[in-house]
Amino acid sequence: MSGFELIRRIFGNEHGERRAVPRSGVPREAHILVVDDSPTIRAVLGKMLAQDGHVVFKAGDGESAIELARRELPDLIFLDIVMPGMNGFAVLRALRREALTHDIPIVMISGNLQATEQFYVQRFGADDFMKKPFGRGEVFARLQHLTQSGRLVVRPRASAPALPAEPVLSADEQAAIPDIAMPDPQDLAPPRGEIS
Repeated sequence: MSGFELIRRIFGNEHGERRAVPRSGVPREAHILVVDDSPTIRAVLGKMLAQDGHVVFKAGDGESAIELARRELPDLIFLDIVMPGMNGFAVLRALRREALTHDIPIVMISGNLQATEQFYVQRFGADDFMKKPFGRGEVFARLQHLTQSGRLVVRPRASAPALPAEPVLSADEQAAIPDIAMPDPQDLAPPRGEIS
């Protein structure tokens, strides 16, 4: 096998063959809520998850996230910490207080170093943490870890999921979404005062 063929087998080709193969140890068709104020992060993470056959719901703020979590009861939530208005810690606390959403596994995400440190100091019941920037390997390592620990369990659903909160993208728009999620510029700036 030539070096080029080996690289194509490892990284896939332009048609996405690498992504067509299911990840081992991760259940299929999990309903996953992605919460981030960045449309780019929602698009990138949504693309990664949808390519592996998961149903993805998206919310751009904390209030919408709580509403979607109550309505859809996702199997997993990826939740950004630093958002305007209701931050990720407040959303996490609200979800953990409600019996309906209490047991949903939650992975906190942030590119803000102070938020990262605060997460480890004040872990409000999140199941895991993922630092921006992240790629496919990091996302699926989190899914695999939660599955192996018994926290991520895909529940059978009787009805079809509701429509995603964001418009469906064309094939060209979907292909233009990058395969790595970078932190937003405000995540990299030193925070002023308390994390919001």
